[in-house]
Amino acid sequence: MTIAITGATGQLGRIVIEKLRRRLPADRIVALARSPERAADLGVAARTFDYDRPETLAPALAGIDTLLLISSSEVGRRVPQHEAVIAAAKQAGIGGIVYTSLLRADTTPMSLGTEHRATERAIAASGIPYTLLRNGWYLENYAASVQGALAHGVLIGAAGTGRIAAASRADYADAATAVLLGADHDGKAYELAGDTGFTLADLAAEISRQAGRDIPYRNLAASDYAAALAGAGVPASFAEALAGWDVDASNGALFDGGRQLSKLIGHPTTSLSDGVKALLG
Repeated sequence: MTIAITGATGQLGRIVIEKLRRRLPADRIVALARSPERAADLGVAARTFDYDRPETLAPALAGIDTLLLISSSEVGRRVPQHEAVIAAAKQAGIGGIVYTSLLRADTTPMSLGTEHRATERAIAASGIPYTLLRNGWYLENYAASVQGALAHGVLIGAAGTGRIAAASRADYADAATAVLLGADHDGKAYELAGDTGFTLADLAAEISRQAGRDIPYRNLAASDYAAALAGAGVPASFAEALAGWDVDASNGALFDGGRQLSKLIGHPTTSLSDGVKALLG
């Protein structure tokens, strides 16, 4: 079996390849990347794979049995990009697709869900066997927030008392590896999230504990939070999206208590304490 990973030079893709290399010979792993020269350090074969150049896709999938489709980082352009990959996978005779989706993609109110739902439908319609990894929030998503809190002495957000069941990229990479190398996953959708939820006030308290000084959480109206992010240099449209996702989190969109992630990977997910420690460097 030969496995190919899209977005191989991205943050998640690199970790997945690292974990796969511990379990598989390097010649059974293929890195797919827009700029394959950036994959030279991964220790596996790399092929040009550009979502926006469909002619590069099917040839790069020649001889591949299973494809890990890591969702594109280009929010707003994901649907045509993913549809091009799915069409190429069908043309190349891929035996299975594993897709990194979003927690409860089929019902989530989050704006991010729209593109994931469309991709899930396209994969199902392709007739290719598939597994959906509906990844929840990444602890690493708070890297900029943590640094901002340290710099300004306060953590800001608009998530209220909403609980967030985040896990680390390494946890989600473990899940991808487990499915890629395991059996009996076809047709399943895994709702993946951290073992325990935390509020942004909890996050602020943990930052305070590890930094050795009091850094409180200040909850803002979504419009005020978006304005603060824009004032810090975040593009206005993205600032509004971030604020909206916080509001969704306040309503439970980023919490799941099913512990499917830790069950799938066979160990507890990364704790808030360890996550903050990593973010503090």
